[in-house]
Amino acid sequence: MTTVLISGASVAGPALAYWLRRHGITPTIVERAPAPRAGGQAIDIRGVALDVVDRMGLLAPLREVRTRMRGMSMLDGDGNEIMRSTEHAISSGRLDNDDIELLREDLTTLLYDRTRQDVEYVFDDSITALEQDEHGVRATFEKGGPRTFDLVVGADGLHSTVRRLAFGPEEEFVHHLGTYLSIFTADNFLGLDDWQVWIREGQAGGGIYPVRDNTELRVNLGFESDPVPYDHRDLDAQRRLVAERCGGLRWEVPKLLAAMETAPDFYFDAMAQVRMDSWSRGRVTLLGDAGYCASPLSGQGTSLALVGAYVLAAELAAADHTTAFSRYEVRMRPFVELNQALATENPGGPASEESLDRAKNAITL
Repeated sequence: MTTVLISGASVAGPALAYWLRRHGITPTIVERAPAPRAGGQAIDIRGVALDVVDRMGLLAPLREVRTRMRGMSMLDGDGNEIMRSTEHAISSGRLDNDDIELLREDLTTLLYDRTRQDVEYVFDDSITALEQDEHGVRATFEKGGPRTFDLVVGADGLHSTVRRLAFGPEEEFVHHLGTYLSIFTADNFLGLDDWQVWIREGQAGGGIYPVRDNTELRVNLGFESDPVPYDHRDLDAQRRLVAERCGGLRWEVPKLLAAMETAPDFYFDAMAQVRMDSWSRGRVTLLGDAGYCASPLSGQGTSLALVGAYVLAAELAAADHTTAFSRYEVRMRPFVELNQALATENPGGPASEESLDRAKNAITL
């Protein structure tokens, strides 16, 4: 029986593990975090990705936990409303479509619960080395002993360890899109009721929306900038950077920045895309953000991960890994390129509805 080591337990990894098990392939997931990660922004499942979650039996549960936004307001730097809409929201697009917006942690929880009984999860560990030969891949771990697998899949995000080990430094593949973004949770001291608020002035801005029956806020604060050197594991330095760059915003932003200091789920990163000539090398391949991150600016990263997992598993079930990896890329690359283009079509704003509709349905299962 084929064995596959998957690095990453967010969306792409567990989704792939689900489909591999259905095809009689044995997956193992290794995850650096000690448990499934909490927090994160609202994400979207659109187009063909809805068919994937429907085939997983998750469509109804996902609809139950979807966000219920009624609309949005756009504010200037002083908090004055300059635009509002009850038809459209920046985080999700049109409010009357069939797409599903939900919190990232709700999706990852559902995927983990759906796979935990028949998939081996190794939390609080990470891969430190990969050695390939004609028979398999020997993986060395930070904490556990070395193990050999038939194949390895990097589903470990923008800063993929597997990509670095198998392909080289991330600087060769990660392309900065000119924006940095932080995400964290705060109490709903604004009293928002299923209503988004967005604020912008100069190169800084952000969006705030209520979650958990309006008891909490998900806060997104960010800024435009050329590449800034920082340690993506030093959260305190990242907080200082956000406070410095967003400190000129007024309205309630000082209170939001104060809440950021103690938020347990603070996250910060560049808006960037991963572009590679090939996603596979020998017995190692990449999935989702690790291989073809479209960035949150596209709104399609989650859908790419879900569809990619389905396609990769189906190809591995149908052929040897060399053929499967090639077919996976042939099928996915046009879909990826259309969705990556959404992030750059309209700098500073969302892509057109026509472009999104075309991109989200640009592959068949």
